[in-house]
Order: sequence, then C-alpha cells, then structure tokens
Amino acid sequence: MPTLPSHMRAIVTTGHGGLDRLVYREDVPVPVAGPGQVLIEVGACGLNNTDLNTRTGWYASTVKSGMTEEIGTRGVASETLAAWSGAPVKFPIIQGADAVGRIVAVGPGASHLRIGERVMVDPCVRDPKRPARARSTAYIGSEIGGGYAEYAAVPASNAFRVVSSLSDAELATFACSYSTAEEMLTRVRLEASETILVTGASGGVGSAHLQLAKLRGARIIAVAGAAKEARIRALGADHVIPRERRDLAAAVRELVGSEGVDVVADVVGGEQFIDMLRVLRRGGRYVSAGAIAGPVPSIDLRDLIYKDLEMHGVANPEEETFRRLVRLIEAGDIKPLLERTYPLERLREAQADFMKKAHVGNLVIAIRAS
Repeated sequence: MPTLPSHMRAIVTTGHGGLDRLVYREDVPVPVAGPGQVLIEVGACGLNNTDLNTRTGWYASTVKSGMTEEIGTRGVASETLAAWSGAPVKFPIIQGADAVGRIVAVGPGASHLRIGERVMVDPCVRDPKRPARARSTAYIGSEIGGGYAEYAAVPASNAFRVVSSLSDAELATFACSYSTAEEMLTRVRLEASETILVTGASGGVGSAHLQLAKLRGARIIAVAGAAKEARIRALGADHVIPRERRDLAAAVRELVGSEGVDVVADVVGGEQFIDMLRVLRRGGRYVSAGAIAGPVPSIDLRDLIYKDLEMHGVANPEEETFRRLVRLIEAGDIKPLLERTYPLERLREAQADFMKKAHVGNLVIAIRAS
C-alpha cells in the first residue's frame, strides 16, 4: 500500500453563496476510508449543475427562477436553503460528484484486492433496503466529500472499476450527465423508430441524450443555441431547433406534423414547458431531470389528462443504470465530450464559464496527470 500524505489540496465550499464560497486550500487533511469505504486518489472531476445548485442554495423551494449567471455568481437570498434532498447542508464540504481516479486504500470491510483499481464514482449513495427509486440517501459532493480534492473517501459500492484507454479527464465527463440521461431514457422506454425531443442539447445531460438515443435507433429533434447546430448534428441529432426560437410547438409541428413526438427529454423547464406537453402525441412520455430555465412552469392539465401522458422525474439513477453506463464506455459505444479542463485552483473560473453555457458537452477539473 502506498504511503499517503497527511494533507492535500482541495477546494472547500464554506457555505451557501457566491463563487467566493469556493476556497482553495493546501492544508486539508486527507480523508480516512471508513467502514465499507475506499480512498481514491482523484485524477479528475467533472462539473455539473448539482455543484452550483448546492453552493448557491438554488434547491430552496422559495427560488422560482432558473439558474442564472447572477445566482451562480452571488448565490440565493433566502432563509430556507437546503440540499437536493431538502435537508440542510453541513458546511464546510468538498464538492465534486464526477470523480475518477485510483483506489489507494480501503476501510474495514472493503477488499484489499481493490487497491490499484481505476474507478469512476457513481455519485448516488443508496440504501438497498428502501423501495426502488427511493433508495438514494446521500450524494457525493453534498452529504459525502467529493472530487474537488486530491483524495476522496467514498462507499466501495460507488467506486466502479473501469477498463478504458480514455484519460481521467475524459472519463470524468460521464458519471452524472450520462447516468442521468440513460436513466431518463430507460424510464420512458425509448425505442427504435420513435421520435424524441431533447431540450438543452448542448449541455452535459442533453448531449449525452444525443448519443444514447441514437444508440437506441431513435429519431432526434434537438433544441440548442443556433451557433451550436453543426456540433449538435455531429452528435446524432436529425433536426435542430434553435433555442432562440420562441414558438417551440410550431417548430416541432413543422418537422413531425400534428401527430407529435413520442418522448420529450427535458432538463430546461421554464416557460416552454407547456409547449413540450403539447407536442407529445397521445400516450406520449415526458421525463425531466432539471429546470435550468425555471422550476415553476405553467401547465394545462388538459394536456396531461386528455392525451393520457406519462410524466417522470429523475433525480437519482439506479445502480444498474450506472453499471450499464460503464459497459458502454468500455465497449467504446459512447464518446466523451470534453470541452475544456482547468487546474483545481481555477475552479471558480471553471464554474463561471460553466454558467455561460457557451460550451458543448462537459468541463472538467484536472487534479493530476492521467
């Protein structure tokens, strides 16, 4: 077993608020793997919306707007801030859900044979005794220390061995966004020859949908910024509706007629939510895992009722979904969309760039050379 340092570099989130709450330190004690845990030397960690939502306090029910640059930079003004679960966040914490690295130590009850394994971290910590879809009890980077550090201690069951020639930074693009997208498509049972509308198609989850839906043989209508159309088509979109176009329902009907689409996979929400239900065919399926444009949209219940629609919310993918994701990565069936990497000490800059939504795919913090 390698000799471990006593302290490490890390970004510590000191409380709810703005980018100033992200504090770079070089004197953070290296965590010790507890019972059933493994200690990972982190190579890279991807950014995702959960990081911003937790830091800013966006999960609070008093927040009605989407995640804006203003909120991301300064935080939320509210007295009822909480984590995704609704419980208060216990600061200080080390965030970062999408950690990739190697196991360097194990705690009691974890196999020593795992030392040296290269792993991806599944961020959802589950209690298998709870009912399906209610098993998630904690999230890496929220209730448990995450990957914006040189070392992270996580449950052994959340560290998935991966055999791949991809770099740590490339692997760090997958965990949160692709497992969420895969769970969404699994929930709505997307099939070959069906048509799916994907919103936020240039972001982490949206761009993952493009590859995963194409693997299923679906016809894809993507919504993304007009300047990104060529890249979105290269990822598998059959049609691209510019995000700048406000009449979403009319744009979809121009492509598919009055019959509508089979599935809507949405991470945007906001004022166009009502149009998303209206472009679904009778018996269509809607699934959401985000609301970056606003969490409190309008809905006409007649669209839900008289079209016999299904609606699904996805917050925490199932363990088998993550296992399936690793198999897809190892087989080379999906490709990483690594837009840019940043050193750990520039996490504030990385989050500021993330909020601008000018990228396609994922931004990643590189902790050490892969």
